Amino acid sequence: METIFTILVVVLFLLAITDLIVGVSNDAVNFLNSAIGSKSAPFWAIMIIASLGILFGATFSSGMMEVARKGIFHPQNFYFAEIMFIFLAVMITDVILLDLFNTFGMPTSTTVSIVFELLGAAVAISVIKIVSDPNALELSEYINSAKALAIIFGILLSVIVAFISGALVQYIARLFFTFDFKKNVKYYGAIWGSIAITAITYFILIKGAKGASFMDDDLKKTIRENTGQILLWSLIAWTVILQLLHWLTKINILKMIVLVGTFALAMAFAGNDLVNFIGVPLAGYESFNIFMENAGANPDGFSMVALSGKVKTPTLYLIIAGLIMVITLWLSSKARSVVKTSLDLSSQEEVDERFGSSMLARTIVRASVKINNVAGKIVPVSIRNKIDTRFDQVYFQISNKEKVKEEVLAFDLVRASVNLVVASILISFATSLKLPLSTTYVTFMVAMGTSLADRAWGRESAVYRVTGVIAVIGGWFFTAFIAFSAAFLVAALISWGEIYAIAALVIVAIIILFRTHIMHKKKDEVEKKELLFEEDVVKKDSVLKKCSLSIINNLSDFLEVYSDIIDGLNTENRKELARAHEKVLELNSTAKKLKNKIFKTLQKLEDDSINTGPYYIQVLDYLREMAHNLSFISKPSFDHVDNNHKKMFDFQISDLTEIQKELTLLFSKVIQIIKDNDYDSVDEIIEMQQKLLNKLQSLHKEQIKRIKTEKTGTRRSMLYFNIIYETRNFILHAINLLKAQRDFIIENKK
Repeated sequence: METIFTILVVVLFLLAITDLIVGVSNDAVNFLNSAIGSKSAPFWAIMIIASLGILFGATFSSGMMEVARKGIFHPQNFYFAEIMFIFLAVMITDVILLDLFNTFGMPTSTTVSIVFELLGAAVAISVIKIVSDPNALELSEYINSAKALAIIFGILLSVIVAFISGALVQYIARLFFTFDFKKNVKYYGAIWGSIAITAITYFILIKGAKGASFMDDDLKKTIRENTGQILLWSLIAWTVILQLLHWLTKINILKMIVLVGTFALAMAFAGNDLVNFIGVPLAGYESFNIFMENAGANPDGFSMVALSGKVKTPTLYLIIAGLIMVITLWLSSKARSVVKTSLDLSSQEEVDERFGSSMLARTIVRASVKINNVAGKIVPVSIRNKIDTRFDQVYFQISNKEKVKEEVLAFDLVRASVNLVVASILISFATSLKLPLSTTYVTFMVAMGTSLADRAWGRESAVYRVTGVIAVIGGWFFTAFIAFSAAFLVAALISWGEIYAIAALVIVAIIILFRTHIMHKKKDEVEKKELLFEEDVVKKDSVLKKCSLSIINNLSDFLEVYSDIIDGLNTENRKELARAHEKVLELNSTAKKLKNKIFKTLQKLEDDSINTGPYYIQVLDYLREMAHNLSFISKPSFDHVDNNHKKMFDFQISDLTEIQKELTLLFSKVIQIIKDNDYDSVDEIIEMQQKLLNKLQSLHKEQIKRIKTEKTGTRRSMLYFNIIYETRNFILHAINLLKAQRDFIIENKK
């Protein structure tokens, strides 16, 4: 029996490591998006600062570990085996759930996940006890409902508080700094910096000191007794230091605040959220130690009353967990996906919106516009105009009196500093109260509040941003429901099947993690193709080189998919046709996103490379049309086989196979010409194209003759005609693409 529970503890720690990895991938958005979005420092510098914050913050999380042990249920009313079943159910569910959200780039709350998983698993085991034991207590005696409700209410309240706080502070900050913050920072920068750093010092170092595992009681007492003096001298000292640094070194104070805020928020995140990842495994390990100290005890009858006492978590465990979090932060590609979602929703510029429009979002935006119009009539015009000038983000005056366009960032240093300072203060305050506040809720809603106050949600983007916020928040509440239900089910299965159920569930978790890893890898490959024209300034040679690469990649993909479709029809392979159609949808999506960024890319073109703009547009037009042609081939082909219609005649398959071979030869030569940058043989390619088009025309006429002699059925004939017609358009667009490339080369040499 001891061996079995030893294995379970090992499984718990393995799940803890996995949970740390998927959890950090999800929560990296919380402390990285502001620094990355404002480009306050090189990416590697931001990552180093965040890593140090995580390591330091991990040592402040000792007090939070009590939430996993006794925050949701009363451990003294459970036996050792039941406690272990609860913890295992929670960890298995948490790993799977967070990884699924990460894979699809949706930031969710690890706090909500762990709280509702603990609640679901504890309720499941409690219900089983009540049903099977006539002497069992009532459900309210097993669940710590008061503490659980306080945590849930705190999480919900944090959404409102974070949004309002972010909007209010950002509005005030923008009135002072405006978007011409480089000019105004010399007046207000040192004061704003000292207030921000002092506030961070208070909430993280002073309020959070009682949760630090490395501080003794005397040091904590000294800090409490001298809080006022520490804050006063901190405010004065930082004001003087920052102002002197600005005068002597011309250092950008706002960048300093952003980097300090990044450290503070990463530290607050680790201090508050580490319990979400290792709190349950550590509680399981402590339970195991307590059980082992009572040799010969019955696991199904040994009460865990000792777990309800205060237990200090060893600093070594916290540091090891912090190191795992740091390594994950540097290596996880999923973390970047989640960061991108939050950046897109709070960006000041027009982006390729990740969310569509919804009726609720349209209603909210229309109501907001009406309220704004009414408010505009009440506020005097002079005051309204004065305020509007403080929020004018398009242009600013420089010393030579010329208007120039400011570099477009996701958001500037003023908003980035507000995001970080406000979020870190709110999270640190909650940590000092031992409330596992959702860092995702807080940072996301602060970012949404500041972006709204900063007028980043214009008429062009508001409906999409509101839809995105609704979708993400809805995802959080959906997470709560799923977390509770899944943990309830998993705990019930473990209680019923014990070691066999645990083994099966761990295998299922491994399979899901592997499959989502493959899904995310494919998604990354697609996104890499969408980044062909993402430089800040697009040069003529860069456009030429990247357009050539885009043509080669897409022609190769198009040809591969076309061949898969013909092969799938020949063998009636439904799965092959489904994969081909899925690939076509990906190619369509890539082409669409590139085309949607035409305006953005043309803005980035250098003045001496304006002539490359039309070529760029042509390339995307032809790629989009070719992707459309393929979708009009793949979908009907899949539907034909999926609906179990009769297989195409052998002579039809033979015709299409011959076309596929000649198309392969044609595309291979086109790709080679583009690779070699040698267009002397374009005329030969055009002749090949014409012969292939003539052949398609001949096949079309031949099929009509077959219909008249009733040698073919209606559905097969319609599919055959459709493939012939779309193949013809497919070839025409491909050769037009080649001609455009040739003409561009000639134009480029002039």
